[in-house]
Amino acid sequence: MKHRILIINGPNLNLLGRREPAVYGSETLDEILDRLDAAFPDVELDRYQSNSEGEIIDRLHGAGFDRSYAGIVLNAGAYTHTSLAIADAIAAIDLPVVEVHLSNIFAREEIRRRSLIAAVCSGSISGFGAKSYELAVRSLL
Repeated sequence: MKHRILIINGPNLNLLGRREPAVYGSETLDEILDRLDAAFPDVELDRYQSNSEGEIIDRLHGAGFDRSYAGIVLNAGAYTHTSLAIADAIAAIDLPVVEVHLSNIFAREEIRRRSLIAAVCSGSISGFGAKSYELAVRSLL
């Protein structure tokens, strides 16, 4: 049976490649995810991106009890540092969620050093650029 993983990307990640390339790199989100598809040909990687907190919560709820998924990779973007609602949604679901960040959030501004979702995630990966996604997928297999 083919493994299935949901990858959720939060606000402003649709601007990757154009937004602060010195911090986030020059690859677009589609390029990162296409490379991830190529690295895991035997894994079905479902993609989702939203700039809306409520839509991210709805997607977590929708997939969170679906046993066809092995887990969820979540780059919540700035909601990592501000959204108790997303943390509560993660805590409420059955699937493991791995928190991902392209940049090393602990080497950034003070507000970005604190994750409200880390305590309810299975693990957190940050600072490895696009490779962070690959490490997160591997952790769920």
